[in-house]
Amino acid sequence: MTLSLILEQLLNGIQLGTMLFLMASGLTLVFGVMGLINLAHGSFYMTGAFVTAWVAGATGSFWLGLASGALAAAATGAIVEVLVVRRLYRRDHLDQVLATFALILIFSEGTRWLYGSSPLWLNVPESLTGSVTLPGGVSYSIYRLAIILMGVVVAVGLYLMISKTRLGMRIRAGENDREMIGALGVDISTLYTLIFALGAGLAGLAGATIGALQTVQVGMGEPVLILAFVVIVIGGIGSIKGALIGSLLVGVVDTLGRILLPDFFKLFMDASDAAGVGAALASMLIYLLMAIILAFKPHGLFAAND
Repeated sequence: MTLSLILEQLLNGIQLGTMLFLMASGLTLVFGVMGLINLAHGSFYMTGAFVTAWVAGATGSFWLGLASGALAAAATGAIVEVLVVRRLYRRDHLDQVLATFALILIFSEGTRWLYGSSPLWLNVPESLTGSVTLPGGVSYSIYRLAIILMGVVVAVGLYLMISKTRLGMRIRAGENDREMIGALGVDISTLYTLIFALGAGLAGLAGATIGALQTVQVGMGEPVLILAFVVIVIGGIGSIKGALIGSLLVGVVDTLGRILLPDFFKLFMDASDAAGVGAALASMLIYLLMAIILAFKPHGLFAAND
């Protein structure tokens, strides 16, 4: 395997990590501040992808579709929080799991009713098509580089919002003592709605951007949701820094594992057996990583306010 191929796959891992960060950052905020286990988070990812594909197909503008997808996911999140989720905050986690799992089914069937059962297709915008040659002679997709750059911008924006703004101060206070900030006059209901809508919008943005790299179909959010939960367990529940580091770790380990492990086993197995064993172990690699990290850091890599 050539060095250029390894570098290309490393960038693919960073790009996957960037997408996972958009998912996990909202999920970890919701769980860290509200104490809510939200299995429906992947449905907002799907909502962003479908709205983006539909609007882009109707108008011919990818960028209008991208903005519409993220805003639609955020608005849907706000509506869901007001109508359903705010009734679950004082319920135990089993009730939250059951209720948000029901939301997955409702979103899936509702999406199938609105858009049909056939997948939708979203094209990469013309301005981001093609590839660019990076140092080391690696030819890499401009669109994937744009996703990485977008993730960096979002990460910096979230850091500044949480550490430098009044809303961020309330979010950090809410993670530590929700009753106290309510006693000090903060409108908890509005704060929770804003946080939930922000998380849903970030998930929708992830779905909107990744829709140009894969088919947009019903149920596309559930596999990503599992990875997002792995990320926040690794990084630490409630930590944006942890979500970023955990996302990059999961993205890089998963991508490189699927490429390198089959080649490693070919050193002492025949090609067909090596491919099967390598693929099986690669699919387990991120869970082994999670187990190893939790063995040494039971609460994840970072604390909630990091």
